[in-house]
Amino acid sequence: MKKLVLGGVAAAMVLSLTACGATNKDSGDGKDVTLTFSTNVVGEQATALEQAIKAFTTETGIKVDFSAPGESYEDLMKTKMAANELPDVFTTHGWSVARYSDYLAPVNDQPFFSKIADQIKPVITAENGDVYVLPIDQDIAGLVYNIDVLESAGVDVDSLTTWAKFGEALAAIKATGVTPLHMGGKDSWPIGQYGDWVGPSYFITDDASNQREALKSGTFDEATWQRVGGMMADWVQAGFFNEDALTADYASDAAAIAEGKSAFGFYGNSFIVDARATNPDAKLGMMPIPAASATDAPSLIAGERIAVGVWKDSPRKDAAFKLLNFLAKDENVQAIASASGNPAGLKGVTSDIGDIQTYIDKYSAVRTFPYFDREYLPSGMWDVMCATGSDILAQKPDAVQQAALTMQQNFKDKF
Repeated sequence: MKKLVLGGVAAAMVLSLTACGATNKDSGDGKDVTLTFSTNVVGEQATALEQAIKAFTTETGIKVDFSAPGESYEDLMKTKMAANELPDVFTTHGWSVARYSDYLAPVNDQPFFSKIADQIKPVITAENGDVYVLPIDQDIAGLVYNIDVLESAGVDVDSLTTWAKFGEALAAIKATGVTPLHMGGKDSWPIGQYGDWVGPSYFITDDASNQREALKSGTFDEATWQRVGGMMADWVQAGFFNEDALTADYASDAAAIAEGKSAFGFYGNSFIVDARATNPDAKLGMMPIPAASATDAPSLIAGERIAVGVWKDSPRKDAAFKLLNFLAKDENVQAIASASGNPAGLKGVTSDIGDIQTYIDKYSAVRTFPYFDREYLPSGMWDVMCATGSDILAQKPDAVQQAALTMQQNFKDKF
């Protein structure tokens, strides 16, 4: 997905590992072949992928044109799907089953298939039992925070079980002179992160009262989304966001959290990796996402993140699967998963994620739910969340009510 797209660090980054042009067909042994590889990930994760692909070219002689276009990735892929001209190999940003399964070759017969981790396998398995991607890591996400900032404000992170308590913590942090929340709205997708992180607590996580079946059946409650958007509006009014929330970018998010200038970010563990690239000494943690009601409990997000598949109609399919299996080598999975700050997606591989593992272990019993837009919203709703959230951040008149109505209408139109 786009948000699982960590796409603002290099919004138009294109890395070319070989000469241009990839119209040649597979020669059988893979030599004299140039593959195309496109990914949604950027930053440290894209660098790790690039290094593994360079090693593949060195070992096999198979060239690879590698592209990481950042925020424009989803739109580019939609265009390529419409033309049925996809990259030979590409990452699925959370949509290997729901969006890309018709375009991908199953991997059930590949050597790495039996090693896919039990936790991620259900997420990437279609109803017919087919799996279409190599899951390099497993996305377990909560809220990232700066430990020193919270301690200075006297905030106990484990007490932040509801959004009401979280709001009280934001006020305490603001009183110390630190910006509680940092939003890189220039890149658009971080605004959508808010909807994906907050929406489930109002719509789906409460077992006693939720709208899971309604959403699956095509009904979107406008009044509930007003509560989601209304909380953002309240936080804007209270001065909890950075003043440049609409012009700051993802890189500034990472820097602000890393340098203790802000407390919280709506990002997963890969954000910790990117923040520490700015300040290696930053003390950062991850906490579960608060509940909307005191009768509910905090939760985590789980899903596919860096998952790689092969275009089923690729004229270079043999070489493409060679690349996929090369990426599945233990040392490559370990390096790329470590760069994403997440557990490895294959059994027997331990990613080097340092203290991030401490938080994953600490909250191992916390319930996980899929990304809200992937599981419960029709395709195309992500952009709507980003746009309507931007209007709320800008404090446009009636922005909350209009955002809810727009979400409801688009849900109906796209369902």
